[in-house]
Amino acid sequence: MWDRLEQIDRHYQKLDQQIARPEVATDLKQLRILAQEKAGIEDLVTKYRKYKATSKQLEETRAMLGNGLDEDLAALVKQEIESLESQQEHLLQELKLALLPKDANDEKDIIMEIRAGAGGNEAGLFAADLFRMYARYAQSKGWGIDIIDSNESGIGGFKEIIFEIKGKGSFSRLKYERGVHRVQRVPTTESSGRIHTSTATIAVLPQADEVEITINPNDLKIDFYHSRGAGGQNVNKVATAVRITHLPTSIVTICQDDRSQLKNRVKAMSVLRARLLDLEQRKQEEEITKQRRLQVGTGDRAEKIRTYNFPQDRVSDHRIGLTFRNLPRILDGELDELIDAIATSDQTKQLEGQLV
Repeated sequence: MWDRLEQIDRHYQKLDQQIARPEVATDLKQLRILAQEKAGIEDLVTKYRKYKATSKQLEETRAMLGNGLDEDLAALVKQEIESLESQQEHLLQELKLALLPKDANDEKDIIMEIRAGAGGNEAGLFAADLFRMYARYAQSKGWGIDIIDSNESGIGGFKEIIFEIKGKGSFSRLKYERGVHRVQRVPTTESSGRIHTSTATIAVLPQADEVEITINPNDLKIDFYHSRGAGGQNVNKVATAVRITHLPTSIVTICQDDRSQLKNRVKAMSVLRARLLDLEQRKQEEEITKQRRLQVGTGDRAEKIRTYNFPQDRVSDHRIGLTFRNLPRILDGELDELIDAIATSDQTKQLEGQLV
């Protein structure tokens, strides 16, 4: 670990020297590449240098205890040693986390798919609640949100809704949400007050760049038709809705949210690229290790990950064994505390894996 940190520090210094050269300063393309590379490791280098400075200061402070200090001054030195030891341990933990392998998708925008599961109309209402929760969370982060396709249940719920969220770090935060979500509550249509259990499934796909996924146009079957509203009635006289079928995988993507056929086609292709990228990454994960799929955030959608219990006003995440109170606040989009706990658990597991 320390050899690796020293190498990164030396590389950072080398980048500084290269950027300072006159011939580089006039080459905007090379300057931008070097500056981006430097920025990518700057935080790690800063933490490492701070750790070394703290360690040196701690060594010097410990040496002071052997200089025959009086009782009061020795007590002050011991307090300073405790403070420096705490800082050193905190910086060491930050360095370990910073050295963990980065998820290549973390900075990407996402496509989120929410589908009603078991529970009939109540499952559709729960899917709508989840959509509002993530929409409000995205708004609180200043991220953009755009609906790609939706299929309403007719009573204010969704059989499914597909939308994209655009914003730096959106995948790094919301990737932990994929899986089966369960709700326990008394439906408004239940006269006897009996608690029902319903589910909804969530998929979180990183937006795929065109250079990552190459799609042969001959592998596509593209259909245009009239978009439909609730109840199946046509809402447009012009055939603007787009259905794209990827023949080799039988993946179908649909977009009918926009009045422009071109915009719907672009959105449908974006969803197709994201699904193909997700499919390819899943194949790679399965080839690497079966255990990898069991870790937090790998996208095992067949497993129940969270329960929203209305009678007890709690949200329980089963992956980390934690329960959070104030369910209305969470459904209103205040997800940071929950996501932070899951991310911390995931990082801890990765650190433990490095030590094995």
